[in-house]
Amino acid sequence: MTGKTTKGSLKKWVGLALTMVMGVSLLAGCSSASEQGGADGNASGNGERVTLKVEVFDRGNSPSPYTITNNYLSKLVQEKFGDPNNIDVQFVPIQRSEEVTKLNVLMASNTDVPDIVFVYDSSVFYRYAQQGGLTDVGELLDQYGPNLKKFLGEDTLKFGQLEGQQFAIPGKRAITGRYSSYIRQDWLDKLGLPLPTTTDELYTTLKAFKEKDPGQLGSKNIPMGMALAPAQFETLIYSFIKPVSGDLTYAQRFELPLHEGFKDAMKFLNKLYNEGLISKDFSLDEDKTQLAKDVQNGNIGYWSEDVDAIFYADGTLDNLRKNVEGSNLVPVDAYTNPNVDNKHIKSRYGSNGMYIMIPKSSKRAVEAVKYLDWMASDNNLVDILNGVEGENYELVDGIPVVKEDASQEAKDRLFNAGDTAIISNGKNVGDQAMNEKAWVMGFPQNNQEMLKQSIDIANTDTVGPIIFDKPIEAEMKYGTALKDKLNVIIVKTAMAKPEEFEAVYEREMSDYMSLGGEELKKELEQAVQELAAK
Repeated sequence: MTGKTTKGSLKKWVGLALTMVMGVSLLAGCSSASEQGGADGNASGNGERVTLKVEVFDRGNSPSPYTITNNYLSKLVQEKFGDPNNIDVQFVPIQRSEEVTKLNVLMASNTDVPDIVFVYDSSVFYRYAQQGGLTDVGELLDQYGPNLKKFLGEDTLKFGQLEGQQFAIPGKRAITGRYSSYIRQDWLDKLGLPLPTTTDELYTTLKAFKEKDPGQLGSKNIPMGMALAPAQFETLIYSFIKPVSGDLTYAQRFELPLHEGFKDAMKFLNKLYNEGLISKDFSLDEDKTQLAKDVQNGNIGYWSEDVDAIFYADGTLDNLRKNVEGSNLVPVDAYTNPNVDNKHIKSRYGSNGMYIMIPKSSKRAVEAVKYLDWMASDNNLVDILNGVEGENYELVDGIPVVKEDASQEAKDRLFNAGDTAIISNGKNVGDQAMNEKAWVMGFPQNNQEMLKQSIDIANTDTVGPIIFDKPIEAEMKYGTALKDKLNVIIVKTAMAKPEEFEAVYEREMSDYMSLGGEELKKELEQAVQELAAK
């Protein structure tokens, strides 16, 4: 999907109650599906015109005269893929806000479900696969999807595998870098301080920001901006935890407490809070609204953020420049991890986007794979994502760059481009370097050089998620509760008095383990051992 590439991909966890209720009906619906051909599909090569049903998100944003099922891109798909292959492509709308609930109902019905469906939530994918509801597309990809396999690559395809079977075709993420950090160079210059390059140097710098107040802000002075959001607390935590194996960590955010070094991260956060070095009310700022205001008003000396977040037109960076004369913000990679040779460890996204699936009940599995392969072939993905050369974009160094003077009509034709190009999460135009170059070109000219530096930082010393070949049952069972508990741990340990930190940490971690953390820990460790033995 397009939009802000590094955001919005965070997975939602399905409630346990919904999982249990829908699991029964889904299993009942899928049990008979195995007798309907599924993976064999029915190619349309016998001359009979067939219908391929494809899920599409309905966000309620279709510009006139288009609808979500009848628009420029639906016609392009029909003209370039459907008609040449004797296939009628029918898009089946599902409201984005109700995707899992609606898809559960469709999967259980066994007859109304589209031939191509998708979710972002790995737990939903695993549940469908375990209950026999999905087609193993491994052989179909070999036979009908050579371009698709080449586009995705083996590493991305692994995200859709379950015990050796390919039950999903993962979309490919264009950008995998997540976070960068920033510091007020003008504050450093006033104090005669160098750019910090280690965690210790950063701490010394933050102390100087507080004590000497280079911005002359008084009570508004915030040495380090903090919010109860991943971009802020994950960057700190990852600079302390030890990877499980090599450059790999557990995949889910709520599994951070199970890594060696997590306690040290919380202790450092406690130190920063009690010394008045971070945003006092960070626990109330889950959507980063207050953080953004403080940055734009020049109150913050250092903070971490999603790699692209500040660079949009009339966004955080532009507003800081406008509001604070002489402000000079620069990217910085200061956190160093003592458990990993003092490298600048930070997390990266997995290379996968959504999980694209073909229900076992589908009689159009061949056509479904052909459609996705067509999307990965020739210039088709570029046409879907970028529109018409000369009207929507111009080629610059082989990269499609949006025309600033594109007509409204031209812009409207691409309102659902990201939701149509389901094999691509973001604009894939080549390898990672090309994708990043294309991404940068979409930002205001005066912000592009700084964004390049931020991307370089986001890509430095990264660790990624372990890909298991089977679902971790405890993730699905306890994920929601443990995700909430992680936030509680962060807040309570940060705000504890220094002399009470040990007791508070032990109490909160004991609660975490009793909420399912203990069972999750055992299952993850067992899965790691089994993976290493293969």
